[in-house]
Amino acid sequence: MSNNPIGIFDSGVGGLTIYQEIHKLLPNENIIYLADSKHAPYGEKTKQEIIDISVKNTEFLLSRKCKLIVVACNTASTNAVKYLREHYEVPFIRVQPAIKPAALNSKTKIVGILATKGTLESELLFETSQKFAQGVKVIRQIGEGLVTLIENGQMHSDQMRLLLEKYLKPMIDKNIDHLVLGCTHYPFLSDQIQEIAGKNVTILDSGEAIARQTRVILRQEGLLNTEKKSTSRI
Repeated sequence: MSNNPIGIFDSGVGGLTIYQEIHKLLPNENIIYLADSKHAPYGEKTKQEIIDISVKNTEFLLSRKCKLIVVACNTASTNAVKYLREHYEVPFIRVQPAIKPAALNSKTKIVGILATKGTLESELLFETSQKFAQGVKVIRQIGEGLVTLIENGQMHSDQMRLLLEKYLKPMIDKNIDHLVLGCTHYPFLSDQIQEIAGKNVTILDSGEAIARQTRVILRQEGLLNTEKKSTSRI
């Protein structure tokens, strides 16, 4: 099974930010990336809808003999991974907003998180904030419309700029010094976000951490690919 592919799924192109980090850290691995643009965005759906979609995506990747599945979507990770782990034997890696490093490194003790409605309202995010952000004010902002614009190729449109300014400026005015990107689509907007937020705000996403965790689990399960040639399918 070590030569079998890693499976990755997300609601469209957002998970490519995770794919890039995994491919960089694990260049020998075969990877299948499932871009579920049909159901994007996940963040506006009910928990049961997200679980049902995640099951379909999992079944597809398992039919391609994937040895491990990365749920490269914060909304699906927070709402569906528990169910998936209970019903399938393959290891699942979930993404999780980088609340912990933001809280630990914040000087102002005020951090922001930009994410979808589904992620911000999830039990997992609440538990993570309670565990790692004690004594730190976490300002939550729904990034409504951002995923749709990215999926439609409008990352640098006037509408995108207006939305980013609308969502970011209230958090900046409240003196955040770290901003967590709680959706895998949002790193595509990092340059624009940094320009608006300014040099005193540190932008965090979970891509590198997910790649490292993927490597850890593959090692633990004896599933690292030992062949030098790899293939990826998207």
